[in-house]
Amino acid sequence: MFQGFSDRTIDFMWGIRFNNEKSWFEANKETYLRDFYQPMRELNREVWERLNAAAPDLGLFGKVSRIYRDARRLHGRGPYKDHLWWSIQRPTDEEFARRPVLWFELEPEGWSYGMGYYQAPPVTMAKLRHRLDHDPAPFEKLVRQIKKQDRFTLETEDYKRPKGHLSALLDPWYNARSFALSRDHKGHQPVLYSHDLVDLVGEDLETLLPIYRYILSVEADPDPRN
Repeated sequence: MFQGFSDRTIDFMWGIRFNNEKSWFEANKETYLRDFYQPMRELNREVWERLNAAAPDLGLFGKVSRIYRDARRLHGRGPYKDHLWWSIQRPTDEEFARRPVLWFELEPEGWSYGMGYYQAPPVTMAKLRHRLDHDPAPFEKLVRQIKKQDRFTLETEDYKRPKGHLSALLDPWYNARSFALSRDHKGHQPVLYSHDLVDLVGEDLETLLPIYRYILSVEADPDPRN
């Protein structure tokens, strides 16, 4: 059962940032497993249980990231990450960034969670635009619900040349090549240190399930570019 993170969790993240080498990590590995990785796994499991109960047909699964960086992509950085995240998504052979996922991340400066599609295939975004061109009302309703909650902020990577104009509400989505709905927190508030975090993150991510479903359904549409 998730009991919360602790000051040891935060101290470890800062420690690995400034001592990113094997000897320091090995000397503090037990702290990492006990105070960082294991609580992250427990949080992931309990939030997954809530989302899976709310949408059993999606077949969602949870996964916690590795602290080890890909040796092929170090680019002068140390071999370890100073943060961890977990994802909840449908089973897939695709890379994390190429599938829509629900996520939570804890890092030295703060924490965040939401839904992201960070490297959405161009064909998927073309399908979304085609849907919005022909039947925008269902997606408009979902976007209005998200904006009304005032919890998540839409973050996008846009095409250099806009794809078109529909409305002030839908244009940010229509012209995005990838996107995320994110709730970001600077610092480490008391909720991180208690089981209340499960309820907060679980409740908020559950409100994103309708738009997550919508994006999944878009992927099944025929390619409008043909």
